[in-house]
Amino acid sequence: MALDPAEQHLRHVEKDVLIPKIMREKARERCSEQVQDFTKCCKESGMLMVVKCRKENSALKECLTAYYTDPAFYEECKMEYLKEREEFRKTGIPTKKRLQKLPTSM
Repeated sequence: MALDPAEQHLRHVEKDVLIPKIMREKARERCSEQVQDFTKCCKESGMLMVVKCRKENSALKECLTAYYTDPAFYEECKMEYLKEREEFRKTGIPTKKRLQKLPTSM
């Protein structure tokens, strides 16, 4: 039985694991300023980061949570996943391998 590349049904693992993974990656990109602030604070504070970086940690959590709980953001990531899955079903080549650059000299 061949899978229809354009089929929209999502399996449990896709809904609960794969799409949230895309959401985390995209949210981290969109919250890059807060990620950088928190990382910098942690590097400067050493063992005291738990105490000293509360403000930066709270700002980062707030930014990430805003994306994680946004239904429109979930739909955006879901559509991106479905597009990748459809392309994989057509070509049999995972996205990462398709995006790798081919050697220019042979």
